[in-house]
Amino acid sequence: MTHSVNAPAEIRIEEWLADASRAASVETEIGMLAEVLHAVVHAGAGVSFVTPFSIDDARAFWVDTVLAPVRAGTRRVVVARRDERIVGTVQLDLDTPPNQQHRAAVAKLLVHPAARRRGIGRALMIALEKIARAEGRTLLTLDTVSGGNAESLYRSLDYITVGVIPRYARSSLTPELEGTTIMYKELL
Repeated sequence: MTHSVNAPAEIRIEEWLADASRAASVETEIGMLAEVLHAVVHAGAGVSFVTPFSIDDARAFWVDTVLAPVRAGTRRVVVARRDERIVGTVQLDLDTPPNQQHRAAVAKLLVHPAARRRGIGRALMIALEKIARAEGRTLLTLDTVSGGNAESLYRSLDYITVGVIPRYARSSLTPELEGTTIMYKELL
């Protein structure tokens, strides 16, 4: 599924399909996704990992944590490609309890540091919201490092701040603890 959302002309936004029939491509794409994750962690992004963080650690995240839920249909992954190279990604976690099938969680909005400030994060989020709507999800939730660039992006996309939890998680590059901002958006 390719989405033409307000992405730069050289960027293609599409859902990542990881079915077994594409095994060779999936293997290559996991390598690219690992490169993006590795780069953002080493650039200081607060996305659950801390340095030292190897490319093998990044690859293990995609293989051990993301691949099975994508194949099961409980997680959807959107990617941004420049030519055939993946330069950004975001995830929609649909694995919710029976009484919460109206909501989903946004996770791991990642844009390679060399590709930032080009509207890729915004385009990924717009595509993710379209998928959420198609899945019948009317409430999206997320958390993000307080005061970071992602928080500003989410606010510009009409996400509402619920609150801030101080000293929530360690920074990826230092032992300092950072606050996290909890946000939501109703897709009405």
